[in-house]
Amino acid sequence: MEPVRIIPCLDMKDGRVVKGVHFVELRDAGDPVENAAFYREAGADEVAMLDIAATVEGRKTRLEWARAVAEALGDTPLTVGGGINELADIEALFGVGVGKVSMNSAAVARPELVREAAEAYGSNRVIVAIDGRRNPEMLSGFEVVVSGGRRGTGLDCVEWARRCEELGAGEILPTSMDGDGTRAGYDLPFTRAVAEAVSLPVIASGGAGTLEHFYEGVVEGKAAALLAASVFHFRTFSVGEVKEYLAGRGIPVSR
Repeated sequence: MEPVRIIPCLDMKDGRVVKGVHFVELRDAGDPVENAAFYREAGADEVAMLDIAATVEGRKTRLEWARAVAEALGDTPLTVGGGINELADIEALFGVGVGKVSMNSAAVARPELVREAAEAYGSNRVIVAIDGRRNPEMLSGFEVVVSGGRRGTGLDCVEWARRCEELGAGEILPTSMDGDGTRAGYDLPFTRAVAEAVSLPVIASGGAGTLEHFYEGVVEGKAAALLAASVFHFRTFSVGEVKEYLAGRGIPVSR
């Protein structure tokens, strides 16, 4: 088993890190550069930065934010998502030090963008984020939502994950809108359904609140990486504490 990666996530709005519940009720969580430097020192395996307002506001990702955070992270890899609509956007992000890109709404709108990005830069640099909510009309029980959770698509999350793998995505990042920010635990049925449908690494996201939740994300959710925000930003516990806990329960982690 490969070491499980621990990934703090910086949700960005108006130049600040924010965190909400169910994608709304946002509150301030600090300066992105200060957070990035903190997580680098804390031993994060990667850091994700998601410009949560870019798609809603109809603009590109702020390159200046990405550059500043990438510089603060140094050798720690940075993934950026939000406002990516074409290869030129990806090229620009890689040009300021970003390691991977995460696509969500743009991939749904034009799936071929995933293939184009994978062919141009390699699958290992292309993540497809899938925001999902429960919908009994879907075969899997989960529907893809876009535009920050504001709009349903009628797409089944599991079928969409399979399609993204076929298109060349290197990883899948499913986030449960139902669990986001609740600290009630990852949406394990959602994460597991996606993980069992693809052969790609799956990143659990949305709802971590205890050390046990991280363990469950791997063992029950079958995730290869664990993304969290609130518990790290508000210092409920550290990246190191998560790794120590997982290692103590037999889950391999990097040191």
